[in-house]
Amino acid sequence: MRTSATPSRQPSAQDYHTGMAILYPQAGLQPSKLELLAPWLPTRAWYRGPAAPRLTRVAGFRFDDPEGEVGVETLLVRAGDAGPVYQVPLTYRGAPLGGGDAWLVGTSEHSVLGPRWIYDACGDPVYAGVLATAIITGAGGAEEVEHVDGQQQRRREPSMTVRGSGTPDTEAPPFAAITHVEDGDPTLVLTDSVGLAVHRVLDPAAGGHEPGPAVLTGTWGGQSGPVLLAEVRNR
Repeated sequence: MRTSATPSRQPSAQDYHTGMAILYPQAGLQPSKLELLAPWLPTRAWYRGPAAPRLTRVAGFRFDDPEGEVGVETLLVRAGDAGPVYQVPLTYRGAPLGGGDAWLVGTSEHSVLGPRWIYDACGDPVYAGVLATAIITGAGGAEEVEHVDGQQQRRREPSMTVRGSGTPDTEAPPFAAITHVEDGDPTLVLTDSVGLAVHRVLDPAAGGHEPGPAVLTGTWGGQSGPVLLAEVRNR
């Protein structure tokens, strides 16, 4: 699948940071994320599981949109009790993403935030910006803070840790738009200043892939070491 999307705003690279993700543990989402993903995932060319999967959540992490408008979450899911782990980055928006129809996973109703348009984040320029900046500046995932009764209550430990290979004093490239997406494994995301490769099927035992120097890796329960999640290419 190939498409392009133009963002409604043009943040500078310096705006992006690890930040804070606000969560609502008492809120409901109908349909749930896994319910939306169950019919969507088998439509992807890189999916290897059954046609009607029973999805389980393996782990996940979040990035922060510095303008606080877009939720950015990556889920690691498995179809059934065995098989590979799939990396599915998602963005949650309060209004449709212009030019993003090809990347719409579905819509859902959040009991606190209202209607949410949920996208495969590889077609969303906000995700491209925060992912590139995390890799290049050596950032990790967002701090997760739960809101209860309208107040920040406690910090929640994420189910996995991620880290970019860069250094904090490195300036990430500015960008304004996604110019091309090739939805394979890895999914290739080209912007007007940087290219990204997002690995979809994660098999830590397989090996055989030589990562580049600018990568995002993740570690979650049961893994002996970091697993390659994404790379910066064509910088």
